[in-house]
Parts: sequence; structure tokens; C-alpha cells
Amino acid sequence: MFNTSDVDHTFNKREDVSEVINGTLELVYNVTADPTVMWNDTCGETLLDFGSGEKIIIGVMLAIITAVTVMGNTLVVIAVCVVKKLRQPSNYLLVSLAVADLSVAIVVMPFVIVTDLTGGKWLFGEVFCNIFIGMDVMCCTASIMTLCVISVDRYLGITRPLTYPARQNGQLMAKMILGVWLVSASITLPPFCGWAKNVHTGGVCLISQDFGYTIYSTAVAFYIPMLVMLFMYYKIFRAARKSGLKHRFTDFARRERLETVASEALRMQGLKPQGVAEECAALSRLLSRERRNISIFKREQKAATTLGVIVGVFSVCWLPFFILSTARPFICGVECSCVPIWLERFLLWLGYANSLMNPFIYAFFNRDLRSTYKDLLRCRYRNINRRLSAVGVHEALKV
Repeated sequence: MFNTSDVDHTFNKREDVSEVINGTLELVYNVTADPTVMWNDTCGETLLDFGSGEKIIIGVMLAIITAVTVMGNTLVVIAVCVVKKLRQPSNYLLVSLAVADLSVAIVVMPFVIVTDLTGGKWLFGEVFCNIFIGMDVMCCTASIMTLCVISVDRYLGITRPLTYPARQNGQLMAKMILGVWLVSASITLPPFCGWAKNVHTGGVCLISQDFGYTIYSTAVAFYIPMLVMLFMYYKIFRAARKSGLKHRFTDFARRERLETVASEALRMQGLKPQGVAEECAALSRLLSRERRNISIFKREQKAATTLGVIVGVFSVCWLPFFILSTARPFICGVECSCVPIWLERFLLWLGYANSLMNPFIYAFFNRDLRSTYKDLLRCRYRNINRRLSAVGVHEALKV
């Protein structure tokens, strides 16, 4: 997922660049000198040498992205751990997602920033290159896989609220999370076990470009989870649409029944006590059923909207990067990357931006998370559970 290259020469004039291929000196091509362009003769990559002002601007921007990612995901972990109302098995997945995104921000992003600011030169040695790639792949894959499991969890929670046991079973949810991290590790381990070797020659730090490993890693880490998420979104959207049509179709009949019961209630004075009790009971049952149907309808609509935003942001952030990663070894070969450095770095950071946006997407659609964020940022720790319960009661009374 990551590529950096060493810097060997700076060109100040037009000259021929050649390299030895299979013992034969061959002319590769001519390049025109540019004081901002550096050349890596090991992989044949053109690197950009940023000026001091550019380095400051880029460094500040990337540091802000990293800091906001750390802050947002830390708030998720603290909120679920501190607030009793949020301490539910279904929210364990949010904690797992936040931990994965937090790991990306703490373990991966700082080294990417340093490498970008040094013109793409890997400064941390061959051994740490393998460790870094492993952490990068595992944390990013865990984040993507957790999003996939969340989409399945939301679908089952909406369509099978009574028969889906994981929402009430913390141990079962913990096993699902453990499975996510084990699958993520299965993508990380092959380069350490001799199947596919990472590229770390000539200052390059690049994940293995082996054809089989590339197809396996990109399929498991992205394409399969994306297809599952799209399918779950389609199913939830279909259920919400069906529920919406049913709700609108039966709305007129329900209104007529309510008006009939209400008009009958007006004549209660002339009825016997037993008749009054029956009319009140019928009205109560009808209102209760109406409120329950409206609640289910709203929950399905909200789930469809939330998952739609999650899938959309996820696809925009990661799809371009994985298309590039899948195609690169077939275009450039297994030794190096021929993709322009600026394009690689932009798509990589676009993928990392998904870790930044996840906690804010869930807070936008979750009132309890949003309220907890505000209290934590304002350092209002006392009675946080009581305030959240009061807000919940108030909202329930409005329904």
C-alpha cells in the first residue's frame, strides 16, 4: 500500500539516462533537467523535491489530518466506554472501527508524513519497512472489514430484530471483531512467511507486487467488503422503501380508524362502564400499534441513509487507490512502481481520509454520540449519563 524511493541524482542539464539490464548497458530515455526533479536510477522513478515553503504547507496540512483523526476516534472510544447508554454490544463495532482508524493515525500516518516531506526517501531501514507495511495493511484492512461487518449488523438488526442474537450478546460481538482482525492479519502475514517479498531496495519501501498476492490482498481487503456493503445497502434501502410505501398506503385507513374510535369516544357518556372501558382499550391499542409502526419506519429510513453515506464516502476514499494498487504490478512489473509519485501519494492520503471521516459520520447520524462529543469537548464530565438520559426521555415524549 505504500511506496517510497531513494534519491540519487539531481539533474541540472539534459543528459542520457541508462541502466544495466541483464548485464547489458541500455539507453532508457533522455530527460530534461529540472531543479525540482530528482531521479531514482534503481526504479526509474521521478520524484518531486519540495521547497521549504511547500514542505511547511504540506506538513501542516497532513499534521492537521492526523491530529483530527486521532481526536475524533479517541472521542468514540471514550464515549462508548464512559456513557452507559452507549455501552451496548452493537456499539462494540464502533469501538473496533475507532481503534483501527486510531492505529492508522498513530502508527502509520507520521511515517508517511516524514517520507513525503523528504521527497519520498525511506529513512527507517529495511527491517522497519516490513513492520511498517504490515501495520499499514493490517490497520487499514481492519477498518475496511469493520465497516463491512457494521453494514451486515445494521441490516440484520433492522430486518431481524428478534432473531438476531449478536446485538444482545457481547461475547458473540467480540468474536465477530476478533474475526475481523484475524482476517486482516491474514493479509499482513504472507510477506513475513516467504510467499511474497516486499520491495525494499534502493531506498524503496513498497508492498509486494507479486501478482497472486496483489489479487488476494486487494480482493480480501477491499473488493469483497465493498460488494458486501453495496449488497447490504441495497437490501436495507429496499426494505425501507417497501416499508415507506406500506406506511403511506395504509396511512389513510389508519386515520379513518382513529377518527372512528375518537367519534365513538365522544358518545361515551351514554355508554355503560363496560362499553367505556372497551372503547378506551381499543383506542390505546390502535395508538400503540401506530406509534410502533412509525418507529420502525423511521429506524429503517435512518439506517438506509446512514449506510448510504458510509458506503459513498468509503467508495470515494478507497476505490481509486485500490484500482491503482491492483493494476500497478501488471503495468509496471513486480520490482518497482512506474506510477507518478504525486498520484500515489494523493490517492493514499485520500484513503487515509476515510479514517478521519468515520467518527464524524456516525456522530452526525447518532444523537447520543453527538451529545457525548459536545460534553467531552466542553469538559463537562459530571452527570454526563444523567444528561444523556434526560435528552432521550425528552425525545421519546416528542414522538
